[in-house]
Amino acid sequence: MKNESGSRSVPGQIILGGFVIAIGVLFLLDNLDILDFHHAIGFWPVVFVVMGVLKLRDSTSTNGKLIGAALIGVGIMMTLKRLGFLYVSWHTMWPLMLIALGGAVVLKAVTGRRAMAGSVPLKDKNDDSDSIVDVTAILGGFERRITTPNFRGGEVTAVMGGCELDMRGSSIQGEAVINVFAAMGGITIKVPPDWAVILHGTPILGGFDEKTIAPPDNAKRLIIKGYAIMGGVEVRN
Repeated sequence: MKNESGSRSVPGQIILGGFVIAIGVLFLLDNLDILDFHHAIGFWPVVFVVMGVLKLRDSTSTNGKLIGAALIGVGIMMTLKRLGFLYVSWHTMWPLMLIALGGAVVLKAVTGRRAMAGSVPLKDKNDDSDSIVDVTAILGGFERRITTPNFRGGEVTAVMGGCELDMRGSSIQGEAVINVFAAMGGITIKVPPDWAVILHGTPILGGFDEKTIAPPDNAKRLIIKGYAIMGGVEVRN
């Protein structure tokens, strides 16, 4: 599973690296008086599109894909507005955001928890409800204590909000993977001292911080991968 986790993160890093290279080239051309890039800075909403693409690419849950699509939609609408092709006032925007948020909550309630193919094995009848997590915090906070003898991974998303998972009462049978996405928010994960934590995260004006005690062996491994965009992900005992 380690190889699979690394290979899945490569396309997202290519997208991010390409975006950073493009911005650097534009600033260089501006400094050389070849291109006036200062006017293009007004199109900063494109950042939302990039964030949405990264989230959509690495997400394995319906809720996560909805958030990625919403970020892309907001970025496109704001960009079109600055180009003069679309006029959307704040009085129109915030009800649309409420509708999208409510639709995501309803869809999540209807579909329920789903197995996350690719990064998390399919659930069987012996698993409990905490074996796979799908947590999202938008403009708010979420705290949850997880106690399961067979934690299998999941997905944690924080957009301008915070998530805290306390898994110190849980156990892993082998290896589990958690996909994290912290955009202008924070995620804190507390793990038992006998878990070996492996970070495969990509910080973008943010950070990943591990404050765990090294276990005597790697029999129980928790792999955390994803992005911290102007936010932070912390793992501790």
